[in-house]
Amino acid sequence: MHPWADPTVARDDLATALVDGQKGLGHPASVMAMDLAITKAATYGVGLVAVRNSNHFGACGNYSMMALERGMIGLAVTNSPFVAMVPTFAKKPMMGTNPLSFAAPAARHTPFVLDMATTTVAVGKLTIASRWNKPIPEGWGLDAEGRPTTSAKDVLASRLLSPLGGSRELGSHKGYGLGVMVDILSGVLSGGVYGDVLDRSGAPGRKESNTGHCFAAIDVKRFRPLEAFTGAMDDMLQALNDTPRTGQERVYTAGEPEAETERQRRLHGIPVAPALVRQCNELAADLAVKRLA
Repeated sequence: MHPWADPTVARDDLATALVDGQKGLGHPASVMAMDLAITKAATYGVGLVAVRNSNHFGACGNYSMMALERGMIGLAVTNSPFVAMVPTFAKKPMMGTNPLSFAAPAARHTPFVLDMATTTVAVGKLTIASRWNKPIPEGWGLDAEGRPTTSAKDVLASRLLSPLGGSRELGSHKGYGLGVMVDILSGVLSGGVYGDVLDRSGAPGRKESNTGHCFAAIDVKRFRPLEAFTGAMDDMLQALNDTPRTGQERVYTAGEPEAETERQRRLHGIPVAPALVRQCNELAADLAVKRLA
């Protein structure tokens, strides 16, 4: 990774563009690309921008949600050079967790924001479970021998994650297919990595990543008045909230739990796992700066 790199626009054609991350941090290239997609959507009704030569960009939803401020629908997908998903019926990882995010504005309701890995669970949730020393549900991942395990540490060590669904009987072929779709949009389209090509090409020895992303924005006003769209979104989301429950507190829509958590965190602070506190304090000691706690 080149932390000092500035992303550039490698190609710009009407409603589409290609951004080159110059092997820098994924965040600046992704913000540039989503901004460009939104600008193009304002002009052409839709904007589609791919990114190559990038790196990890954080949470996928950060970029799809950028479109909400303009009354647009946003889409963001990314792959990873570091394979983790084991295809259905296979025992070798062949692609990353390949997340996707879709965001659509509403009026009174929390916007609909879907942000999901195409594996059964994202690596971040395994890391959190490991830090808190908690077991994980069987089906999230496999140990080094390819066996289902409830140990987050074993799955992090093996890096063998199941496709969304967990097993063929529960629909893992669907998560596997979605993961391939993300690789096509993020990697094959942009000229970035895809699948396990990094391993097959010998690039790990050269420490090259070439992560790919793809972003899209759709201008709702090209289809119907924004107020009519957001009003219909409110109606749909409220109807989902009002669905009869099976003993649970409520029926959520994508984005609501995160929005409520954000409100609580802003009021009461963010809980930090003891293991992470120790790691931060070790770094603080090495750098001679103030400890976290």
